Order: sequence, then C-alpha cells, then structure tokens
Amino acid sequence: MKVHIDKVGSVTRNLRLGRTVHLTSEIEAVEGAVIAARIHGEKSVYNQLEDIHGRMVTLHGGDIIVGALGHRNALHGYEGVVPETVVEGQKLHILNMGGVIGQCTSHNPGVGTPFEAEVLGQVLVFPEFQSRAGQPAHVRAGALKGSAQPVTVPVVYVVGTCMNAGKTYAACAIVRRLMQAGYRVGGAKLTGVSLMRDTLSMRDSGAAMVMDFTDAGTVCTSPKTAAQVSRVILSELAAADVDVIVAETGDGIMGEYGVQSILEDPALRGAGGAWVLCANDPVGAAGGVRHLKEAYGIQVDVVAGPATDNRVGIRFVEREVGLPAHNARADAAGLGGLIAEKVAPRIAGRKSA
Repeated sequence: MKVHIDKVGSVTRNLRLGRTVHLTSEIEAVEGAVIAARIHGEKSVYNQLEDIHGRMVTLHGGDIIVGALGHRNALHGYEGVVPETVVEGQKLHILNMGGVIGQCTSHNPGVGTPFEAEVLGQVLVFPEFQSRAGQPAHVRAGALKGSAQPVTVPVVYVVGTCMNAGKTYAACAIVRRLMQAGYRVGGAKLTGVSLMRDTLSMRDSGAAMVMDFTDAGTVCTSPKTAAQVSRVILSELAAADVDVIVAETGDGIMGEYGVQSILEDPALRGAGGAWVLCANDPVGAAGGVRHLKEAYGIQVDVVAGPATDNRVGIRFVEREVGLPAHNARADAAGLGGLIAEKVAPRIAGRKSA
C-alpha cells in the first residue's frame, strides 16, 4: 500500500524518507521499527511533533505520521512499551515529540493523556537500485558505526538528578564559552528518548558538530545500550577533529535510560575532562555529589541547575557541599569559564603530543 504522509517524526531522520511511502501489513514489533499511523483526537498540550529538520509542527486528528516503535520512562512525561505484537489497525500512543510510538502504561498529569495513533503498517525501504523488493524500515538504517580510534578528546559530562534539571541550559552555556575561547566543540546527547531539540540548541550555541543516540540507530537508550551507543557517538565526534566534547546525559543519574552504565564504564569515565551536576534542589545537589563520589569515584567540578537559581541555593552548595555553584541562565560566563579553565591543560597537552 502506498500512502501520503502528513508529518514525519525526527526519530526517523536516518532514513531520509519522502512524503510518500510504501507500507506492509507485516509489522515487526521491535524497538526502532518505522511505522505509519493515523492520529486520533485533538489535544491542547503536548500536541506537537518534531520533524526531521527540528521544527515543531502541531498534530491534528486525521494526520498520517511516520514514527518508530519504542519505549519511554519519563518521570515528567509518559511511560510506555513496545507491545509484544503490533498489527494493522491497532491503537497505540505517541510517547514523545520525536515520534516514538508505543503502548502508554502511565503518564504525568501535567502532559495529559497521549495522542492515540492507529497503526497503518510498517514502512518499506528499497535500498537496491530499481529493485521492487522492499525491506522493513528501521532507524538503524544509515546509522553511525563509530570510529575504531580511542577517544583522547576531553569530554565535559553534564549529568543531572532527573529530567528538567537544567542540563541543556548548562551544556549550551559551556559550549558557547568554549567556542568563544577558540576551541572546536562537539556536542552530544548520550541518553534519553529520541528528540533533536537539545543537540540543536548546542549547535545554536556554537557547537561545530552535534550527534545523539538516534544518529547511532537507537530510539530510546537503556542500561543495555547506553554505554555502547555513547562509545559510538564520542568516537565519531573525536574523529571529526573537535578539541573538546560537551556531552549531556538525558534523565538522571539514577534514572532508567542507562546513565549508570556510562558512569560505570572505565573508558567512558576516564574520558571525562570535567563533570557538571545539575540539580533541582539543595538536597538533590548534595545527594547527587555524594552518590557520584561514593558509587563511581567521580568528583563533581561544579553544580548548576535550578538549585542555583538564586543566592540561597548557591550559598548552600558552596557552604554545605563545598563546591562552586554557577547558574547557567544567570551566570553563564562563570559556569563556562570554570569549565574552560578545567579542560584547557588537557586540550593543550593533546595538541602538543
């Protein structure tokens, strides 16, 4: 069956699909399978889809979209899974704005119930020139493979206590300062559920190149995939001749997207040139710093996020936690400057080697 697509989710960007696609009713119920679905109903909140260019477009009932099957475990959003079977006509849900589709199992009241999406079929691709034998589409098509070279570029890890802890604000402030210092900066999103918004913000802030886990063929990271995907992304950025990489991890250091597997990995941990912890409140800041030190031997260099929104939080971090505190919105220069000073010797040493 051939159908016209109204909107294409950014999760499918590796395939570079057109607005007309061929579908099969034989659907692979696996994470990353690319499917077409019809939107049912209208919503006034959480009603947009990020397209392959990073633009947010509003969804309406009747729209036919292309997305990918996947799971999600978002504290402030939707939780969902890939069903054991997926058939034509089945009602699933839009789990995130990147176009991840699955069976919603719970939701945060702030985002309301998700859009229903009626499955129309799995998209077919035709990789062989002039061949009529279509193959089931998957986001792995055209994905990054990773470089075999070791990552010697210093990585600034931006981690948080949970989602919405100010990690992207902090990452962008750091990217901007490093770029202004004359460095070629790579930006990365290592974990989370597929969405281009954060890496595009890093690009807007001056990153020469940005990549995320979807570029590496993953819809939503997990403890099983996060470390390997991170190695692929960081090695690709390092091979692109950047001087430093600013790497944001989605969700929190105790979340379900696999951040722990990155922190546990000796090679990934050893690449860290600086560590930034973003926290929503003073208790989170204190607990996060302690947990990173005790569980992984990681010494945080600076605390950012809403816990540092004013002098009350800053005083707590500096007095009780014993670390510098810089707010990315109110003191971007201070945050970026501290990190630039931290990584400068390592960048210089690498260039002189």
